[in-house]
Amino acid sequence: MDYKTLHETMSMPNPHFPIKVHRTVFNQAGIVLFPHHWHEHLEFLFVESGEAIFECGSTPIHAKPGDLIVVNSNELHYGVSVTSELVYYVCIADMSLLHSGSVDAAETKFIAPISQNRLLLRNLIRGDQKTIACMHDLIGELERRDFGYELAIKSELYRLMTLLLRGHVATVLTKDEYAERMKNVERFEPVFRYIAEHYMEELSVDLLCGIAGLSRYHFSRLFKELTGRTVTEYVTAARLDKADHLLRNTPLTVTEVAAASGFNDIYYFSRTFKKHKKISPSQLRT
Repeated sequence: MDYKTLHETMSMPNPHFPIKVHRTVFNQAGIVLFPHHWHEHLEFLFVESGEAIFECGSTPIHAKPGDLIVVNSNELHYGVSVTSELVYYVCIADMSLLHSGSVDAAETKFIAPISQNRLLLRNLIRGDQKTIACMHDLIGELERRDFGYELAIKSELYRLMTLLLRGHVATVLTKDEYAERMKNVERFEPVFRYIAEHYMEELSVDLLCGIAGLSRYHFSRLFKELTGRTVTEYVTAARLDKADHLLRNTPLTVTEVAAASGFNDIYYFSRTFKKHKKISPSQLRT
């Protein structure tokens, strides 16, 4: 993981109309699509073909063609390809696009709670033809940009949010619950950043506890709650992602890659890599 911070500052092509879409194509299985990160914007991932694992919060989702993945504001997320051919769309929207100039019922009941991360949407939308069709229409308007596309996009985004609110609300948080959620996300950001920058070193739970300012018990519980993994599982995944990158993009030998990724035992590295990536390090090189 070669990123400096898990919090991503999102740039928009047009700051006055903050929504964007792009089509992403991968042709290898086991590729990290994006590292663990979070941002304030809503993100929609629509799978056109192939399969991927998208991790939202602590939940891994095996996404298939036709699936829509909704990433809530401030939700830690991560992705890896499962099949050798993968095509998916990424649509990122700032909810300020839907804010009204005056305080009305739509604003106070729906838009503000979503923007404030107090109303959480279900991550996986599968088999809901109306919602999927609406996502198709939104993507089409964003790609074509015909005259008046701004009106059409706002209309489609309102319709998409209506469909999601009617059928796919996961949780409604109180202000106190939201504050606690954000406190935990922010508390663990330096921990994730430290792991990303020091994955090749010995990383003890006690060291990471100290960074978070928590007891070992509370640290381990909250870490698992946020990531869905134990500390050991998370660190191993970070090292394997780095090893995957080095194997694909550098001339280093397998032994050198293992050492550079934080693995001291070449046999353990090879066995662990094959278990998680479904291919051995040496096979990846051929």
